[in-house]
Amino acid sequence: MKLSKTAVAMTVACAAFAAYADITVGVTLSATGPAASLGIPEKNTIALLPTSMGGQKVNYIVLDDASDTTTAVKNVRKLITENRVDVIIGSTITPNSLAMIDIVAEAETPTISMAASARIVDPANPKTKWVFKTPQNDQQMATAIATHMAGQGVKTVAFIGFNDAYGEGWYQEFVKYADTYKLKVVANERYSRADTSVTGQVLKIMAAKPDAVLVAGSGTPAALPQVTLKERGYAGKYYQTHGIANNDFLRVGGKHVEGTFLPAGPMLVAAQLPDSNPIKKSSLTYIAKYEAAHGKGSISTFGGHAWDAGALLQNAVPTALKKAKPGTREFRAALRDALEATKELVGVHGVFNMSPSDHLGFDQRARVMVRIDKGAWKLDK
Repeated sequence: MKLSKTAVAMTVACAAFAAYADITVGVTLSATGPAASLGIPEKNTIALLPTSMGGQKVNYIVLDDASDTTTAVKNVRKLITENRVDVIIGSTITPNSLAMIDIVAEAETPTISMAASARIVDPANPKTKWVFKTPQNDQQMATAIATHMAGQGVKTVAFIGFNDAYGEGWYQEFVKYADTYKLKVVANERYSRADTSVTGQVLKIMAAKPDAVLVAGSGTPAALPQVTLKERGYAGKYYQTHGIANNDFLRVGGKHVEGTFLPAGPMLVAAQLPDSNPIKKSSLTYIAKYEAAHGKGSISTFGGHAWDAGALLQNAVPTALKKAKPGTREFRAALRDALEATKELVGVHGVFNMSPSDHLGFDQRARVMVRIDKGAWKLDK
């Protein structure tokens, strides 16, 4: 069958378009709601990511899931079916990221989560095959806390965490390492991210008379249990997770969070790291760029998770482009494979060495212990 000149022209135009199709990155994050103090710096950081990778233009479509799981799922469906994205970055929090897994796996769309729970990528299976993440796993950080507690002479610990996947994941991980370090968990309490009072839970914790309290929350809502405990006169040691590593937590907690210990990504105390630390340079570069755009002291480790997602894509995209064109199933598969093959990529939170069984790829270089001292983050040496 002979094609008309118009049909031939359209065919050539379509072929040219396919050859030069832009890379489309879909983003869903929690810019509003209880996790806003995490999602806002992530959103700000997405705006700083490169608009070209491997010589190809990159477009970012950013949606707010309002810290809500149902909205995150809707956002992902929209990004996949309507915007036909090549890759997804998100979400900010663990419950949202877990809810996205089935959808992105079915659509075979590589996804880079900015949430902490190890369950987002572990265990490796046909669904998590499509999911990667940039924050340190809760299991890595739980080990750091348990080790530190033992060194501080702590024998008994009370736990209070979010009543969702983040809190439960942390409890399960901490209990495993608590046993290893002979720490007895004497209380296990939960609260909602949106709660305004935890008096009942705090009274139970104080009745147990623990040597230390571990709060497993993130963002500013993690300050509530500690503030309440301080006001009630609890004088033991306080530990938080890396979910609080932003200045909004310091602002909300004020004097009540002085002396708190937490594990964190090295970026939080980048200027205090020795020059031999490979993460120092990359962290300071990102911090300078972010603060140039948003002001001195505006930096947050959560923005760093978005920056690392961008670094992973910059590293993987050139390889994927050698195998397929953006906008195709083949490109998404090639991008997934390239992400999984990441080796010795220095980010702002750690050094990525991915594998089929490890879609985070961090070792112990990705964590340090930090103490809140005079309203600032101090490397606990």
